[in-house]
Amino acid sequence: MNKNVVVVGAGINGLIAAHYLRRAGLGVTLIERAAQVGGACISEVATVEGHSHKYALGASVLGLMQDFIFQETGLADRLQTYVPEQAKRVHFPDASTSAWIYRDPAQLQRELADKWGERGDAEGFRADEAKVVDYLQEGYRAAVPPSLDEAKLRLGDALTRLWITGSAADLLDHYFTAERSKIYMAMTVTESGPVSLQEPYSAFTMPLMDSGSIFGGYYGFVKEGIWRITEELAQINRERGVDVRLGCKVEGVDPGRGTLHYQQAGQGHAVAFDHLVFATDPLSAARLTGDSGMVHKVEGKRTLGTSGKLNLFFRKPVRWKEASDHPAGDTVFRFIFSVESIADFERSTLRVTSGETDYSPGFIQIYCEGASMRQMGMVEPFDRLAVFFKNMALNQRGEALPEVEAAVKAKVMSLIANPQDCAWARLLAPRDLQQLFLFPGGNIDHTVLTGGQTFFERQFSADPAQQFYQFGSWSNVSYCGAAAYPCGSIAGTPGYMCAQQLIRHMA
Repeated sequence: MNKNVVVVGAGINGLIAAHYLRRAGLGVTLIERAAQVGGACISEVATVEGHSHKYALGASVLGLMQDFIFQETGLADRLQTYVPEQAKRVHFPDASTSAWIYRDPAQLQRELADKWGERGDAEGFRADEAKVVDYLQEGYRAAVPPSLDEAKLRLGDALTRLWITGSAADLLDHYFTAERSKIYMAMTVTESGPVSLQEPYSAFTMPLMDSGSIFGGYYGFVKEGIWRITEELAQINRERGVDVRLGCKVEGVDPGRGTLHYQQAGQGHAVAFDHLVFATDPLSAARLTGDSGMVHKVEGKRTLGTSGKLNLFFRKPVRWKEASDHPAGDTVFRFIFSVESIADFERSTLRVTSGETDYSPGFIQIYCEGASMRQMGMVEPFDRLAVFFKNMALNQRGEALPEVEAAVKAKVMSLIANPQDCAWARLLAPRDLQQLFLFPGGNIDHTVLTGGQTFFERQFSADPAQQFYQFGSWSNVSYCGAAAYPCGSIAGTPGYMCAQQLIRHMA
């Protein structure tokens, strides 16, 4: 195809969209405002006690990517990965109620019954979730936009109502009886933002967040760090002939004339396009097109993010008080909850939305990056943990909240036998994520995964039935950023699906 496409934004979705468009024979120019590719998938360097050490500034773990994307782009040939195979450890305020979350549904059923008094159907939950995940993955591979009619045809009315259009509260009540089981499963629902468990479509987040196929629905690590995904993909794209232009500030877009204007190193430039793809936040895309109606529509979306991130370095390998007997037990994913009832979980989730408090303890997710790097043969000056936690308001940057850092750090250290080896910490609040990565509302997914902006409504097209990834009413402009279906994270699925739709349309 002798046509030119300009892709704005060199995060994971822009890189993947550019890759598939170039593979189809299109001329592709990739424009990025930063001096490096990656979006929120980048590294930072900390110098601690005379040693310089990289860590993941934004995203840390890989799990929502589709395996076919990992293979087809060539990333699988260039990167080494590691996935903890052992059960996850879940801690509640009452230490006696800590439990292992096993992969095997029958083993999980027994563990929840023994530790939490669960009398429900954990096996049935996993079996039905797998059906929904299979349906979602089939749509990803075929690059077919979602629809309720198709979901009902594939899953039936009952599962569609329970797992897609229904509330998380109803879904959890359907399968579980124990409060702690419900709290653990509800964690996924609030990851993209402060969603009430009572809201329609809040159930859908659970299968969605398990719909990556690169590790069979689980999450893992990339050797050195997850930022290698975007760095390597940029190099692969350059080798294929994608024109990657960094440090470019887009000043305006004229869809009618097919022209984009930008500044680079103080000089003005223009590039012509047959089609333009925005792989940015949606508000920037709307403003650049000059479409006031689209700006108003995007501004009306719910975008508040409430996730904090704490990076920790240790002089010696972290030793866990409750260790797994697995040979790679120090890589176990760990979760700490500060609440004991689903009602308290809900209150903590929503409490920060008014901004009246900076931090309302909910849950903490601990990813053992350093231990996983050791499993891949790396020798580093420090062991590192990536700690994501809820719930933070959008009020202030992390450096202004030492009391929040201390509170989260104390919770994590309570599980560690050698807390004295912690040498360095850095807290990032939603305000930091907003300023560093242009996340609307500090939200990593750009919009909250809730009714009106998830599943078939997670798009910005004036005619979604015909062109799902079209942006507004412009037939030559598409959108595939994190606010597009299915969601954000380091997955690239929106970029892939958008590219396939465009390739079909331009053929």
